[in-house]
Amino acid sequence: MKVEEIISLLPEQELEFLSTETKVDHQVKKLYGTLVFKLILFSMLNSTKLSLRVMESYLLSAQFKSFAKTHEVNAKYNSIRDRISTINSDYFEKTFELIFKKYNHLLKEESAINIMDSTFINISSRLVKWGMENGTKGLGLKYLKFTVSTKGSLPCSVQIYKEQDFINDNIAFKDAIFKNKFLDDSILVFDRGLQTRKVFNEMTEKNILFIGRIKTDVSYKEVNKRKLPKKDKNSTVELIEDLEVFLVSGYHYQFTSNSFRLIKAKIKNSGEIIYFITNYFTVSAYEIAALYKQRWEIEVFFKFLKQHLSLKHIVSRNENAIRVMIYMTFILAMLIIVYKKVNKIAGFKIAKLKFEIELDNLLIKEIVLLCGGNPEKAAHFWSSS
Repeated sequence: MKVEEIISLLPEQELEFLSTETKVDHQVKKLYGTLVFKLILFSMLNSTKLSLRVMESYLLSAQFKSFAKTHEVNAKYNSIRDRISTINSDYFEKTFELIFKKYNHLLKEESAINIMDSTFINISSRLVKWGMENGTKGLGLKYLKFTVSTKGSLPCSVQIYKEQDFINDNIAFKDAIFKNKFLDDSILVFDRGLQTRKVFNEMTEKNILFIGRIKTDVSYKEVNKRKLPKKDKNSTVELIEDLEVFLVSGYHYQFTSNSFRLIKAKIKNSGEIIYFITNYFTVSAYEIAALYKQRWEIEVFFKFLKQHLSLKHIVSRNENAIRVMIYMTFILAMLIIVYKKVNKIAGFKIAKLKFEIELDNLLIKEIVLLCGGNPEKAAHFWSSS
């Protein structure tokens, strides 16, 4: 699948509708919402270390003018800074969700599992007064936390936290779960960060199927011992017990209002004992373990964001601008992941490089066609004034 086909799925008319819905262009004469969206996307794709001055330079480039289908905009870096700092960031969140739905359908992953986890980026405390501490008091760092859900290959929900309370995954995960618009009937998989019995109950009552890990010193009341399936030689774990239980909830030895499935297993390679907790009763214990194993894919995704899309690099200290740039990073990630997957490219680095080259060739071709072989016919693309 060509870059041109993937980009053609970016919903131009719907982006315009969102700009109206979110009033992103209210009293704006130059840097319209859709133009800012395209400028950030183009700049992120073509720069390893993005800055406002880099965006200013790309705004004048022939390739960007061809990409954005414009030739009349000229703005200095401080105007770009001010616009990103004040633009309605809801426009970018809604755009992210819209694009996810398009590409999720393209990849036929509507029924894929949700995987949730958190990652952090740090900022010097000399630059910002907001942010959370993450066990680094006195080191001069503040942190932003992202609790992310992926559905199949793509990120579908991103929650950004700076308040200290959200350092606790029990709080952040609960908030992120119930803000996720794309759980649908899929299964939610998460790590040991979420241990709160109340949230397990709430998810069960809202018909959200989940698979997680729970501490091995968990207190419970056994209801039923389920029969173990035959050993699976291909599984990385060996099953010990499969129980239906009520979990102890709170300090007064009360039990959860719903029963859960507690699966005890041993990792074959290390001998480590692990406990799975789930409200999914209709599949085998080995299938539960296999679904949980897919959780590692989100760790690979975080590595891709930080190594190849410079998630850790902040172009502004402004909270609104950071929110805008975070959503744009996840949008760019979706483009590259789709390109990588449909073209069966092994690594993210090569997929990003091939995407960049193909897009560049496409834009040059468009410019040549506009010129009709004569660069003077497309002089507005070459103008840097």
